[in-house]
Amino acid sequence: MANSILTATAVTREALRVLHQKLNFVGTITRDYDDSFARQGAKIGDTLKVRLPNQYVVRTGATLGNGGTLNDTTESSVDLKVQTQKGVDLNFTSVDLTMALDDFSERILEPAMSVLAANIEADAMNMYRDVYNQVHNVGAAANFAKVLQGRKLLVDNLAPLNGRTCNLNTQDNVDMVNDLKGLFNDQSTMGKQNREGYLGRTAGFDFMENTLWPRQASGTDTGTLLVSGAGQTGSTVTVTNPSSKTLKAGDVITLPGVNRVHPETKADTGLAQQFVVTADVATNGTAIPISPAIVTSGALQNVTASPTTGQAIGKVAGAGVNYGVSLAYQKGAFAFATADMVMPHGVDFASREVFDGVSMRIVRQYDINNDKFPCRLDVLYGYKTIRPQLACRLANN
Repeated sequence: MANSILTATAVTREALRVLHQKLNFVGTITRDYDDSFARQGAKIGDTLKVRLPNQYVVRTGATLGNGGTLNDTTESSVDLKVQTQKGVDLNFTSVDLTMALDDFSERILEPAMSVLAANIEADAMNMYRDVYNQVHNVGAAANFAKVLQGRKLLVDNLAPLNGRTCNLNTQDNVDMVNDLKGLFNDQSTMGKQNREGYLGRTAGFDFMENTLWPRQASGTDTGTLLVSGAGQTGSTVTVTNPSSKTLKAGDVITLPGVNRVHPETKADTGLAQQFVVTADVATNGTAIPISPAIVTSGALQNVTASPTTGQAIGKVAGAGVNYGVSLAYQKGAFAFATADMVMPHGVDFASREVFDGVSMRIVRQYDINNDKFPCRLDVLYGYKTIRPQLACRLANN
Protein backbone atom coordinates (compact mmCIF):
# COMPACT_ATOMS: atom_id res chain seq x y z
CA MET A 1 0.00 0.00 0.00
CA ALA A 2 1.34 3.47 -0.88
CA ASN A 3 2.50 5.67 1.99
CA SER A 4 0.40 8.72 2.80
CA ILE A 5 1.74 12.18 3.64
CA LEU A 6 2.37 12.48 7.37
CA THR A 7 0.53 15.38 8.99
CA ALA A 8 1.89 17.81 11.57
CA THR A 9 -0.40 16.27 14.19
CA ALA A 10 0.79 12.72 13.43
CA VAL A 11 4.45 13.79 13.68
CA THR A 12 3.91 15.69 16.95
CA ARG A 13 2.01 12.83 18.59
CA GLU A 14 4.66 10.31 17.60
CA ALA A 15 7.45 12.61 18.85
CA LEU A 16 5.67 12.94 22.21
CA ARG A 17 5.13 9.20 22.45
CA VAL A 18 8.85 8.54 21.95
CA LEU A 19 9.85 11.35 24.33
CA HIS A 20 7.44 10.09 27.01
CA GLN A 21 8.88 6.59 26.84
CA LYS A 22 12.37 7.91 27.54
CA LEU A 23 11.51 10.24 30.46
CA ASN A 24 11.68 7.74 33.30
CA PHE A 25 12.43 10.34 36.02
CA VAL A 26 10.16 13.11 34.80
CA GLY A 27 7.61 10.42 33.98
CA THR A 28 7.42 9.31 37.62
CA ILE A 29 7.02 12.66 39.40
CA THR A 30 4.02 14.98 39.76
CA ARG A 31 2.80 16.57 36.54
CA ASP A 32 -0.54 17.84 37.86
CA TYR A 33 0.08 21.55 37.37
CA ASP A 34 0.20 21.77 33.57
CA ASP A 35 -3.44 22.83 33.28
CA SER A 36 -2.68 25.96 35.29
CA PHE A 37 -0.39 27.13 32.50
CA ALA A 38 -2.84 26.20 29.73
CA ARG A 39 -5.96 28.15 30.69
CA GLN A 40 -7.37 29.97 27.71
CA GLY A 41 -8.00 33.68 28.37
CA ALA A 42 -6.47 33.55 31.86
CA LYS A 43 -2.78 32.85 31.47
CA ILE A 44 -0.95 32.95 34.78
CA GLY A 45 2.43 33.93 33.35
CA ASP A 46 5.50 31.79 33.99
CA THR A 47 5.03 31.20 37.74
CA LEU A 48 2.57 29.09 39.70
CA LYS A 49 2.44 29.14 43.50
CA VAL A 50 2.05 25.57 44.73
CA ARG A 51 0.38 25.51 48.13
CA LEU A 52 1.93 23.23 50.76
CA PRO A 53 -0.10 21.32 53.37
CA ASN A 54 -1.01 23.26 56.51
CA GLN A 55 0.20 22.02 59.89
CA TYR A 56 -1.33 22.54 63.30
CA VAL A 57 -0.61 22.04 67.01
CA VAL A 58 -2.87 19.67 68.99
CA ARG A 59 -4.55 20.77 72.24
CA THR A 60 -4.65 18.62 75.38
CA GLY A 61 -7.72 19.15 77.59
CA ALA A 62 -11.04 20.94 77.22
CA THR A 63 -9.87 24.56 77.30
CA LEU A 64 -9.73 26.33 73.94
CA GLY A 65 -6.16 27.32 73.15
CA ASN A 66 -4.79 25.41 76.14
CA GLY A 67 -1.00 25.70 76.21
CA GLY A 68 -0.95 28.21 73.36
CA THR A 69 -2.53 25.83 70.85
CA LEU A 70 -4.94 28.30 69.21
CA ASN A 71 -3.73 27.85 65.63
CA ASP A 72 -3.54 30.63 63.11
CA THR A 73 -3.63 29.27 59.57
CA THR A 74 -0.48 30.38 57.81
CA GLU A 75 -0.42 29.36 54.18
CA SER A 76 2.96 28.41 52.72
CA SER A 77 3.84 27.79 49.10
CA VAL A 78 6.69 27.32 46.67
CA ASP A 79 7.07 28.84 43.21
CA LEU A 80 7.01 26.58 40.17
CA LYS A 81 8.45 28.51 37.23
CA VAL A 82 7.99 27.37 33.64
CA GLN A 83 10.70 29.24 31.79
CA THR A 84 13.16 26.72 30.34
CA GLN A 85 12.84 26.12 26.62
CA LYS A 86 14.60 23.23 24.95
CA GLY A 87 14.14 21.88 21.48
CA VAL A 88 15.60 20.06 18.52
CA ASP A 89 16.02 21.72 15.13
CA LEU A 90 15.75 19.53 12.07
CA ASN A 91 15.76 19.75 8.31
CA PHE A 92 13.44 17.25 6.69
CA THR A 93 11.71 17.39 3.36
CA SER A 94 8.38 16.47 1.87
CA VAL A 95 10.00 13.23 0.72
CA ASP A 96 10.74 12.34 4.35
CA LEU A 97 7.10 12.91 5.20
CA THR A 98 5.96 10.32 2.66
CA MET A 99 7.58 7.52 4.66
CA ALA A 100 5.50 5.22 6.85
CA LEU A 101 5.15 6.60 10.37
CA ASP A 102 7.23 3.78 11.86
CA ASP A 103 10.08 4.43 9.42
CA PHE A 104 9.94 8.18 9.99
CA SER A 105 9.91 7.66 13.75
CA GLU A 106 12.87 5.28 13.73
CA ARG A 107 15.03 7.32 11.35
CA ILE A 108 14.26 10.88 12.42
CA LEU A 109 12.20 11.18 15.60
CA GLU A 110 13.88 8.47 17.68
CA PRO A 111 17.37 10.07 17.72
CA ALA A 112 15.92 13.57 18.01
CA MET A 113 13.71 12.71 21.00
CA SER A 114 16.51 10.72 22.65
CA VAL A 115 18.78 13.73 22.88
CA LEU A 116 15.93 16.04 23.90
CA ALA A 117 14.79 13.63 26.62
CA ALA A 118 18.35 13.29 27.93
CA ASN A 119 18.72 17.06 28.27
CA ILE A 120 15.35 17.52 29.97
CA GLU A 121 15.98 14.63 32.37
CA ALA A 122 19.50 15.80 33.24
CA ASP A 123 18.11 19.26 33.96
CA ALA A 124 15.34 17.98 36.24
CA MET A 125 17.61 15.51 38.02
CA ASN A 126 19.50 18.41 39.60
CA MET A 127 16.62 18.46 42.09
CA TYR A 128 18.44 15.70 43.97
CA ARG A 129 20.46 18.52 45.59
CA ASP A 130 17.29 19.67 47.38
CA VAL A 131 16.90 16.30 49.14
CA TYR A 132 18.29 16.18 52.67
CA ASN A 133 17.43 12.58 53.64
CA GLN A 134 20.33 10.35 52.66
CA VAL A 135 21.29 6.74 53.28
CA HIS A 136 25.05 6.78 53.67
CA ASN A 137 26.85 3.94 51.91
CA VAL A 138 29.68 5.86 50.25
CA GLY A 139 32.58 3.65 49.20
CA ALA A 140 30.51 0.47 49.17
CA ALA A 141 28.31 -1.31 46.65
CA ALA A 142 24.57 -0.66 46.63
CA ASN A 143 22.50 -3.31 48.35
CA PHE A 144 18.87 -4.01 49.12
CA ALA A 145 19.26 -3.33 52.84
CA LYS A 146 20.16 0.29 52.04
CA VAL A 147 17.10 0.61 49.82
CA LEU A 148 14.98 -0.58 52.74
CA GLN A 149 16.61 2.07 54.94
CA GLY A 150 15.57 4.61 52.34
CA ARG A 151 12.06 3.19 52.41
CA LYS A 152 12.02 3.62 56.19
CA LEU A 153 12.92 7.30 55.82
CA LEU A 154 10.03 7.77 53.40
CA VAL A 155 7.65 5.99 55.78
CA ASP A 156 8.91 8.02 58.76
CA ASN A 157 8.20 11.19 56.78
CA LEU A 158 4.65 9.99 56.01
CA ALA A 159 5.17 9.52 52.27
CA PRO A 160 2.01 8.10 50.64
CA LEU A 161 2.23 4.45 49.67
CA ASN A 162 1.33 4.99 46.02
CA GLY A 163 3.62 6.43 43.36
CA ARG A 164 6.95 5.37 44.88
CA THR A 165 9.97 4.92 42.63
CA CYS A 166 13.55 3.82 43.23
CA ASN A 167 15.54 5.31 40.35
CA LEU A 168 19.07 3.89 40.20
CA ASN A 169 22.22 4.99 38.46
CA THR A 170 23.76 2.30 36.30
CA GLN A 171 26.39 1.12 38.80
CA ASP A 172 23.85 0.90 41.61
CA ASN A 173 21.63 -1.13 39.31
CA VAL A 174 24.46 -3.57 38.58
CA ASP A 175 25.06 -3.97 42.31
CA MET A 176 21.37 -4.37 43.10
CA VAL A 177 20.73 -6.99 40.43
CA ASN A 178 23.74 -8.92 41.71
CA ASP A 179 22.45 -8.58 45.28
CA LEU A 180 18.93 -9.71 44.38
CA LYS A 181 19.79 -11.98 41.47
CA GLY A 182 16.60 -12.67 39.48
CA LEU A 183 14.14 -10.78 41.65
CA PHE A 184 13.49 -8.09 39.03
CA ASN A 185 12.30 -10.68 36.47
CA ASP A 186 8.76 -10.93 37.83
CA GLN A 187 6.76 -12.22 34.88
CA SER A 188 3.59 -10.42 35.96
CA THR A 189 5.27 -7.05 35.33
CA MET A 190 7.03 -7.84 32.08
CA GLY A 191 4.09 -6.58 30.02
CA LYS A 192 4.12 -3.23 31.83
CA GLN A 193 7.62 -2.23 30.80
CA ASN A 194 6.54 0.72 28.68
CA ARG A 195 9.33 3.00 29.88
CA GLU A 196 12.98 2.65 29.05
CA GLY A 197 14.92 1.56 32.10
CA TYR A 198 11.92 0.03 33.90
CA LEU A 199 13.12 -2.99 35.87
CA GLY A 200 10.22 -4.19 37.97
CA ARG A 201 8.52 -3.69 41.32
CA THR A 202 9.46 -4.83 44.80
CA ALA A 203 9.38 -3.45 48.38
CA GLY A 204 6.73 -0.95 47.33
CA PHE A 205 8.94 0.70 44.68
CA ASP A 206 8.92 0.70 40.91
CA PHE A 207 12.60 0.22 40.12
CA MET A 208 14.10 2.20 37.24
CA GLU A 209 17.58 2.58 35.80
CA ASN A 210 18.85 5.87 34.38
CA THR A 211 22.24 6.74 32.90
CA LEU A 212 21.93 10.45 33.71
CA TRP A 213 22.19 10.61 37.50
CA PRO A 214 25.00 13.03 38.44
CA ARG A 215 27.60 12.34 41.09
CA GLN A 216 28.00 14.44 44.21
CA ALA A 217 31.42 16.05 44.63
CA SER A 218 31.65 16.84 48.35
CA GLY A 219 33.61 19.65 49.96
CA THR A 220 36.84 19.28 51.92
CA ASP A 221 35.32 19.52 55.41
CA THR A 222 35.44 16.38 57.54
CA GLY A 223 33.37 17.68 60.45
CA THR A 224 35.69 20.35 61.84
CA LEU A 225 33.37 23.36 61.49
CA LEU A 226 32.11 24.47 64.91
CA VAL A 227 28.66 25.90 65.63
CA SER A 228 29.06 29.55 66.64
CA GLY A 229 26.22 30.91 68.74
CA ALA A 230 23.35 29.38 70.71
CA GLY A 231 19.67 29.38 69.79
CA GLN A 232 20.13 29.40 66.02
CA THR A 233 17.06 28.74 63.91
CA GLY A 234 16.16 29.27 60.26
CA SER A 235 17.90 28.42 57.00
CA THR A 236 21.46 29.47 57.91
CA VAL A 237 23.87 28.13 60.52
CA THR A 238 26.78 30.29 61.66
CA VAL A 239 30.03 28.43 62.31
CA THR A 240 33.70 29.03 62.94
CA ASN A 241 36.02 27.55 60.34
CA PRO A 242 39.38 26.87 62.01
CA SER A 243 40.60 24.54 59.27
CA SER A 244 39.65 26.61 56.17
CA LYS A 245 37.45 23.78 54.92
CA THR A 246 34.74 23.96 52.26
CA LEU A 247 31.27 22.54 51.68
CA LYS A 248 29.55 21.98 48.34
CA ALA A 249 25.91 22.45 47.44
CA GLY A 250 24.34 19.04 47.89
CA ASP A 251 26.55 17.98 50.81
CA VAL A 252 24.60 16.45 53.70
CA ILE A 253 25.39 17.43 57.29
CA THR A 254 24.04 16.90 60.80
CA LEU A 255 24.09 19.43 63.63
CA PRO A 256 25.08 18.66 67.24
CA GLY A 257 22.09 18.16 69.54
CA VAL A 258 19.56 18.44 66.72
CA ASN A 259 17.28 15.41 66.36
CA ARG A 260 14.40 14.89 63.97
CA VAL A 261 10.89 14.91 65.44
CA HIS A 262 7.84 12.98 64.29
CA PRO A 263 6.09 15.23 61.75
CA GLU A 264 2.72 15.00 63.55
CA THR A 265 3.30 14.28 67.25
CA LYS A 266 6.58 16.27 67.42
CA ALA A 267 8.07 13.52 69.58
CA ASP A 268 11.86 13.10 69.53
CA THR A 269 12.75 10.23 67.19
CA GLY A 270 16.22 9.86 68.69
CA LEU A 271 17.73 10.23 65.21
CA ALA A 272 19.86 13.12 63.99
CA GLN A 273 18.10 15.40 61.51
CA GLN A 274 19.94 15.59 58.22
CA PHE A 275 20.36 18.89 56.40
CA VAL A 276 21.47 19.57 52.84
CA VAL A 277 23.82 22.47 52.05
CA THR A 278 21.99 24.64 49.50
CA ALA A 279 24.96 26.67 48.21
CA ASP A 280 28.74 26.29 48.17
CA VAL A 281 30.60 27.38 51.32
CA ALA A 282 34.03 28.67 50.37
CA THR A 283 37.29 28.46 52.29
CA ASN A 284 36.94 30.44 55.53
CA GLY A 285 33.18 30.61 55.04
CA THR A 286 31.24 30.91 58.31
CA ALA A 287 27.60 30.83 57.11
CA ILE A 288 26.13 27.53 55.96
CA PRO A 289 22.84 27.78 54.04
CA ILE A 290 20.77 24.69 54.82
CA SER A 291 17.49 22.94 54.13
CA PRO A 292 15.23 22.25 55.88
CA ALA A 293 15.16 25.36 58.04
CA ILE A 294 15.62 24.74 61.76
CA VAL A 295 12.23 25.07 63.48
CA THR A 296 12.16 24.19 67.19
CA SER A 297 8.53 24.88 68.14
CA GLY A 298 5.02 25.33 66.83
CA ALA A 299 3.09 23.56 64.10
CA LEU A 300 6.08 23.55 61.74
CA GLN A 301 8.53 22.13 64.29
CA ASN A 302 10.90 19.64 62.68
CA VAL A 303 13.74 19.31 65.24
CA THR A 304 14.16 18.96 68.98
CA ALA A 305 16.44 21.94 69.60
CA SER A 306 18.86 24.44 68.14
CA PRO A 307 22.43 23.20 67.53
CA THR A 308 24.82 23.13 70.46
CA THR A 309 27.30 25.99 70.25
CA GLY A 310 31.00 25.14 70.16
CA GLN A 311 30.38 21.61 68.89
CA ALA A 312 31.38 20.28 65.48
CA ILE A 313 28.87 19.68 62.72
CA GLY A 314 28.67 16.17 61.30
CA LYS A 315 29.63 15.59 57.68
CA VAL A 316 27.95 12.71 55.84
CA ALA A 317 30.57 11.14 53.51
CA GLY A 318 34.25 11.98 53.58
CA ALA A 319 36.29 14.96 52.49
CA GLY A 320 36.55 15.63 48.77
CA VAL A 321 34.70 12.41 47.92
CA ASN A 322 32.96 12.01 44.57
CA TYR A 323 30.13 9.54 45.07
CA GLY A 324 27.19 8.13 43.17
CA VAL A 325 23.61 9.17 43.79
CA SER A 326 20.40 7.24 43.21
CA LEU A 327 17.01 8.39 44.42
CA ALA A 328 14.04 6.79 46.17
CA TYR A 329 10.97 9.04 46.13
CA GLN A 330 7.23 9.39 46.19
CA LYS A 331 5.95 11.31 43.17
CA GLY A 332 4.76 14.24 45.32
CA ALA A 333 8.34 15.16 46.21
CA PHE A 334 8.91 16.83 42.85
CA ALA A 335 6.83 18.58 40.20
CA PHE A 336 7.37 19.03 36.48
CA ALA A 337 5.15 21.16 34.27
CA THR A 338 5.05 22.22 30.64
CA ALA A 339 3.19 25.11 29.07
CA ASP A 340 1.38 25.31 25.75
CA MET A 341 3.56 27.44 23.49
CA VAL A 342 1.97 30.01 21.21
CA MET A 343 1.09 28.69 17.76
CA PRO A 344 2.47 30.84 14.92
CA HIS A 345 0.39 31.70 11.86
CA GLY A 346 1.36 31.71 8.21
CA VAL A 347 3.78 28.80 8.41
CA ASP A 348 3.98 25.70 6.27
CA PHE A 349 3.40 23.12 8.97
CA ALA A 350 2.50 23.49 12.68
CA SER A 351 0.95 21.48 15.50
CA ARG A 352 0.82 21.38 19.30
CA GLU A 353 -0.07 18.25 21.23
CA VAL A 354 -0.10 17.13 24.88
CA PHE A 355 0.69 13.58 25.98
CA ASP A 356 0.63 12.56 29.65
CA GLY A 357 1.18 16.12 30.82
CA VAL A 358 3.96 17.04 28.39
CA SER A 359 3.16 19.68 25.78
CA MET A 360 5.18 19.89 22.58
CA ARG A 361 4.98 22.23 19.62
CA ILE A 362 6.29 21.53 16.12
CA VAL A 363 6.69 24.23 13.47
CA ARG A 364 8.00 23.86 9.91
CA GLN A 365 8.61 26.59 7.37
CA TYR A 366 9.83 26.56 3.79
CA ASP A 367 13.24 28.10 3.11
CA ILE A 368 12.90 29.30 -0.47
CA ASN A 369 16.55 30.37 -0.68
CA ASN A 370 17.91 26.90 0.02
CA ASP A 371 14.92 24.77 -0.99
CA LYS A 372 14.74 23.20 2.48
CA PHE A 373 12.14 22.74 5.20
CA PRO A 374 13.70 23.77 8.56
CA CYS A 375 11.65 22.38 11.43
CA ARG A 376 11.73 22.94 15.18
CA LEU A 377 10.31 20.87 18.03
CA ASP A 378 10.02 22.77 21.32
CA VAL A 379 9.11 22.05 24.94
CA LEU A 380 8.69 24.88 27.48
CA TYR A 381 8.97 23.48 30.98
CA GLY A 382 9.84 24.00 34.62
CA TYR A 383 10.43 21.84 37.68
CA LYS A 384 10.51 22.27 41.43
CA THR A 385 11.14 20.25 44.56
CA ILE A 386 7.82 20.54 46.35
CA ARG A 387 8.20 18.31 49.42
CA PRO A 388 11.80 17.09 49.75
CA GLN A 389 10.93 15.02 52.83
CA LEU A 390 9.19 12.58 50.50
CA ALA A 391 12.50 11.61 48.87
CA CYS A 392 15.72 9.95 49.96
CA ARG A 393 19.15 9.91 48.35
CA LEU A 394 20.96 6.58 48.15
CA ALA A 395 24.70 7.34 48.32
CA ASN A 396 26.80 4.42 47.09
CA ASN A 397 30.13 3.64 45.44
